[in-house]
Amino acid sequence: MSERRRRAVSLALAAWHRGLATIGLTQSERRIAADAQSFWSDRSDVDWKDNSHWADAPVFGEKVPWEEIGRRHLDMFRRGARMAGFDRPWDRVLEWGCGGGANAVHFAPHAKEFVGVDISTDSLLECEKQVKAVCDTPFRGVAVDVPAPEAALREIPGPCDVFLCLYVFEVLPTPEYGERILRLAHRVLAPGGLALIQIKYDEGRWLTRPRRRSYRTGPSQMTTYAIPEFWKLAARVGFRPEAIELVPENELDERYAYFFLTRP
Repeated sequence: MSERRRRAVSLALAAWHRGLATIGLTQSERRIAADAQSFWSDRSDVDWKDNSHWADAPVFGEKVPWEEIGRRHLDMFRRGARMAGFDRPWDRVLEWGCGGGANAVHFAPHAKEFVGVDISTDSLLECEKQVKAVCDTPFRGVAVDVPAPEAALREIPGPCDVFLCLYVFEVLPTPEYGERILRLAHRVLAPGGLALIQIKYDEGRWLTRPRRRSYRTGPSQMTTYAIPEFWKLAARVGFRPEAIELVPENELDERYAYFFLTRP
């Protein structure tokens, strides 16, 4: 199937499932979380490496260089750090949803310790391999189960100075589940620390609303927020929102909003 045809089918499925959700035919968060756990644990899917951002994934090449993803995010983080007045050493950096290490290879060299959290143990091993290829920063991998993300806190060695969550919130089961991850981020971020969290934003059209059903047919379309909604949500859980950087479209997808959040 050609890329254009695959995209057309994906858009048609997205419209179909969002239409069903609009008339109330949604699935429970528990059902969606179980489907998400199965999806990210199943390496037999042809797009698994693409979705997990591994360096040898077919999607990455001249058009979307793997090395460029994390480099852009590091540059973005530095801009946000200047705006927020964040200039402390990075004793511990934690990335929730580290995948194959596209961000880790750029952030880990500046940290004393890098903690990668992911559903897939294969991705944790790949991320560790990529980090070891570029620096001597100790890497700690933490496996997380989708239905019980709070259990991962027992494996995280302590507060972090930098919290990263990129290309993850859009694949979370529901917006309500996203609030759980925000609360976890607030718990693990040290006072004065800086978080960079990216979401896919809702433009107010029914086609950009959360799907709330059929995870496997469109994981990157599952969870969206209106930009003011996410700002208020972050403040409600205890963060201080500092700034937002918008990327309406890039080579991978569209409607990205990057939030810089500090913990007072």
